[in-house]
Amino acid sequence: MSLDPDDARWSTVAGSVLPYGRQTIDEGDVDAVSRVLRGDWLTTGPAVDQFEAGIAGCAGVSHPAVAVSSGTAALHTAYAALKIGHGDEVVTTPLTFLATATCAIWQGATVRFADVSEDTGNLDPDAVAATVTGRTKVVAGVDYGGHPIDAPALCKVAHDAGAMLLEDAAHSIGGSLNGTPVGALADVTTFSFFPTKNLTTAEGGAVASNDAELLTRARAFKGIGMVRDSRLMRSKDVGAWYYEMPELGLNYRLPDVLAALGANQLKRLQSFKARRQAIADRYHAGFGGLDVLRLPTHRQGADPMWHLFPLRIQDGRRRQLFEYLRENGVGAQVNYVPVYWQPYFADLGYRRGMCPVAESYYEQEISLPMFPSLADSDIDRVIDLIRIFVEG
Repeated sequence: MSLDPDDARWSTVAGSVLPYGRQTIDEGDVDAVSRVLRGDWLTTGPAVDQFEAGIAGCAGVSHPAVAVSSGTAALHTAYAALKIGHGDEVVTTPLTFLATATCAIWQGATVRFADVSEDTGNLDPDAVAATVTGRTKVVAGVDYGGHPIDAPALCKVAHDAGAMLLEDAAHSIGGSLNGTPVGALADVTTFSFFPTKNLTTAEGGAVASNDAELLTRARAFKGIGMVRDSRLMRSKDVGAWYYEMPELGLNYRLPDVLAALGANQLKRLQSFKARRQAIADRYHAGFGGLDVLRLPTHRQGADPMWHLFPLRIQDGRRRQLFEYLRENGVGAQVNYVPVYWQPYFADLGYRRGMCPVAESYYEQEISLPMFPSLADSDIDRVIDLIRIFVEG
C-alpha cells in the first residue's frame, strides 16, 4: 500500500516508522465529536458557529471566521471573496503547497512567482515589489514552516500596487508578529486544519478577516453562492423559504461533527504551541556546532507556531540524508517542490531558475518530525542519526 507521507495514516500503516507529523487526539476530542453524533446536527449547525467564533478569537479579528471543508477550499473561497477573475494577477511564492497558486488559477487569474527570503523561506518583499504589475490584484504570502510573513512590508508593497495581501497561514495558527496574531496581519488570512497541522478538524479550513463585506462574500461562496438574508436579495417579501443565488459558489461547508473536533482542539492550541517550541529548541541545541546544517530562523518580533522543522543540509547530500533517515525509521519529508517545476506550469511556459533562492532552499531542505506528542527520546534519536550521518 502506498500513501502520501503527508497523510496522518502513514504512521499507522508503517508501524514502527516515526512520522514527520501527525494529529494529537485526546478523549475530550472524542467526547466532543460523540456529542454531535448523538445530537440533531451533523452538517452546518451550532458547532460550526462555535468553532468560527473560536477561530476569530484566536486570529484577533472582529467577525466570526468562515469555516470551510479544507485548507484548499479556504484559499479558493478567499480568492473568490477578493473577486479575483480573468485578467487579474496573483503574486505568490513557489515554496508552498500547490493550492496557494492553483486556487487563483481556478478563478481565472494568472500567477506570477516571486522569490523568497533566504533565512525564513517566506515571500521576499523586495522580490514582490519587482514582480507586481498594474494587473496585480493579490499578493499571497505563506507562513512557511510556521514563521509569519513580513506582513507590514508585504502589505505596503501590495497596497502601493493597488492589491490586497492574503496570508496563507496553513502552518501558523496561534503565531503572531510584533504582538499581532496571525489572522489580523493581512487583509485576509486562510487556515488549514489537516491532521498534520497545528490543530485539526480531520479535513477543514477557515477564512479570517476584519472586512465584513469580504466575509459575507466568502460565506456565500462556500455555500454554493446562496443567500437567505432578505437584505441581499433582489426579490423582497417572498417568504421565509426563499433563497437566491446572485453569484456562483461551491459546496465547501464544514460539517458540525468536524467543527466540534476543531473547537475542542482550540482549547489546547497554546499547549500544542509550547510543545512545538520545546521540540524546536531541542533540535537547535542538538545540532549545535554542525556548520553544514542550516537551522530555521526566528526573526525578532516573530512568535512562530512551528508546524515544520525545516533543516537544510548544505553539502549537496539532501537525498542521501532523506533516504538514510527513512531507512532508519524516521519519516522525514521535503517541503516543497517549487510550484512552477510541476508539469502543468512547465507546459504553460514557466521555467526553472525563475526564483533561485527558493530553488536552493528546496534543494537543501528536509523536514524533521514535529508534532506535540513527539517524545524527547525520539527527538534525540533523530539528532543522533543526523550527527552520525554528518560527522561520518
